[in-house]
Amino acid sequence: MPKPRKTWREKLLDDKDLPKVPVIEGKLSKRWGEGTSAIPAPREVDEVMKAVPKGRLITTKEIQAAIAKKHHATMACPICCGIFAWIAAHATDEAETEGAKRFTPYWRTLKTGGELNPKFPGGIEALKVRLEAEGQRVVAKGKKWIVADYESRFVSSDSNGRAKTSGRASSRGQLAKSAGRGR
Repeated sequence: MPKPRKTWREKLLDDKDLPKVPVIEGKLSKRWGEGTSAIPAPREVDEVMKAVPKGRLITTKEIQAAIAKKHHATMACPICCGIFAWIAAHATDEAETEGAKRFTPYWRTLKTGGELNPKFPGGIEALKVRLEAEGQRVVAKGKKWIVADYESRFVSSDSNGRAKTSGRASSRGQLAKSAGRGR
């Protein structure tokens, strides 16, 4: 008999002996350079996403920067951060479907360049509805959908990678501190 599939929330809570901060070596050093790479636990990425307050945005690049900062690493694994953001989004959708009132506002997490992530629950249309309900303007840019002027709505982080409110955009657009969680 096959093993039952894990729910998204079970996947989110499965740390798999993470986080780790290995030295970048071999083929990866040609792509990422020298130093260390933080490989976060899925719930660490979820925590960063939860910290984004209504009206603010974050990209996966800023999540990576917050994770790297938290673990004193040169960088954070972009693949793991992207996958764990996707898991957090689906875990939220699962919880919301079951009636949860507080959950991760995954729609505030954008891809590089302010692009909406079509792989998040509900796809582009559902993300547009949620973002526009929070006052964001979503526009088509070729085949992609982006949040207009997304850079001015970025958030920033403190020295521990926790969110703090920032009234201005930064050149790297960092993570911000939230006054609340979820919606």
